[in-house]
Amino acid sequence: MYISKETQIETEQRLLKVLRTATLKIFEEPYFYKESKISDFHFDPKALAMVKDNDVWSYLIPAESDKTENFKIFSFHFKDGLDNSGFVGWLASKIKKDLGSGMFVVCGQNSKKGGIFDYWGCPIEMADEVLKYVKELIR
Repeated sequence: MYISKETQIETEQRLLKVLRTATLKIFEEPYFYKESKISDFHFDPKALAMVKDNDVWSYLIPAESDKTENFKIFSFHFKDGLDNSGFVGWLASKIKKDLGSGMFVVCGQNSKKGGIFDYWGCPIEMADEVLKYVKELIR
């Protein structure tokens, strides 16, 4: 992890470069969080992420119904060697400030593709607006 001291303008410029060089993938189908008791753990190959707390396993899987809270998912793999520290907070804050939408982010690690990668989720109702905003930042 990088540790750097920079001005707000330098941070903005660095993270715009990180965004513009990242690989963006947009998932077509909606996803939702399905919960199960800790004792009922099973591996689900459809899951993008499996996270637990003290009570439940939470699986981020393709939506099974339009009655659940469903999310549009997109991901970023970052270019190797670029300092992407602060990216999640920076982009999530910009989206919240400019569009009003909250976001969730689940991170993973792939050493062969630049290290940390992110899955981003936004409410289905905001998906077009959020993705348009991200694509405009990339331009």
